Amino acid sequence: MAKRFGGRYSPGGGTPAAQEAVDARVVDAAGGRANFLFLPPIILAATSLTGGAVTLVAGLIGAALLTLAAWLLREGLRAEAAYDARKVARRPAVPRKILATILTGAGIAVAAWSKDSGLVASVLYGLAASGLHLAAFGIDPLSDKRMEGIDTFQQDRVAKVVDEAEEHLGAIGEHIDGLGDRKLQARVGEFLATAKRMIRTVEEDPRDLTGARKFLGVYLMGARDATVKFAELYRRNRDAEARAEYEALLTDLETNFAARTEKMLLDDRSDMDIEIKVLRDRLQREGL
Repeated sequence: MAKRFGGRYSPGGGTPAAQEAVDARVVDAAGGRANFLFLPPIILAATSLTGGAVTLVAGLIGAALLTLAAWLLREGLRAEAAYDARKVARRPAVPRKILATILTGAGIAVAAWSKDSGLVASVLYGLAASGLHLAAFGIDPLSDKRMEGIDTFQQDRVAKVVDEAEEHLGAIGEHIDGLGDRKLQARVGEFLATAKRMIRTVEEDPRDLTGARKFLGVYLMGARDATVKFAELYRRNRDAEARAEYEALLTDLETNFAARTEKMLLDDRSDMDIEIKVLRDRLQREGL
């Protein structure tokens, strides 16, 4: 995919972290393959308009099933991408890709029947379509992603907090993207990258959750609400003063998030140094 050149010294480029955060929001995990599947139901509905009442109704039902399947597939691919990007994650609550496979087979079967293919042939067409869909897109993650050495309860707490934090960040990005201001997008991207760095740090060591929970919950929720109000105001009158106040808020948040993340990393290093020292002392006492 072509990417706009950006760097520290390019106009509006921002830092590499900011550009990475902006690109992460632009790239759709579903990709063109999933979006292409919205085309067949349109064609099916259009070709059913002149085939009589039965053909019309069957064609519209098949088109509806295929449209729902395409939508579920797109959302399933996005959920899978979010799952793959995390070290600790819960499996998707709804198996969207599996449901999309079933609905695709049903939609194709109904479409084939509406074109006078016969019941047996229609079922075979549906089974073939389901098999091809399954081979092309696979199934949803069916198990939680966990880390060794960390109890299940703690990992579940981390997964829940991370899910909520990612939702807040996604809402912030969507509202700012809707303003169409690339410089503001880059500025927000810097904050998003800093917040995601804290998320990744917590995922690396769930014991950091206690110190980060207020940041990933209360503070991000407040940032989301402030972004919603700012976007509504700025969309109406492009108020420069409101923009300056919002950017000042981002600076404060980014500074505090970065400082908290750095402290967590330093604490992790101190814990490691203590463990190494204790182990060395024990080995020396035992004469090894």
